[in-house]
Amino acid sequence: MCRVNAYYVYILASDRHGTLYIGVTNNLRTRLEQHRSGRGSEFVRKYGVYRLVYVESFTSAPEAIAREKQLKNWHRDWKIRLIEENNLDWSDLSHLL
Repeated sequence: MCRVNAYYVYILASDRHGTLYIGVTNNLRTRLEQHRSGRGSEFVRKYGVYRLVYVESFTSAPEAIAREKQLKNWHRDWKIRLIEENNLDWSDLSHLL
């Protein structure tokens, strides 16, 4: 899943239909480690949002940032639909990295 010179927009969830967090990074594995160790985001730590449920990759940072902003502005129902189109069970995808 991880590629060299790629940028990732990712969605973390606390549980199925739980709290969602959307982020962008150029090193998904390291960013997940930061989140899970409590160094990634105050929000993630506070709400226990550690399950990687969705990932998109891009070749440029501006593209990835634009997509992150777009997703953050979506209605919650749209985000859930996006996740379930690709990951119906809301499985943790981090094992694919």
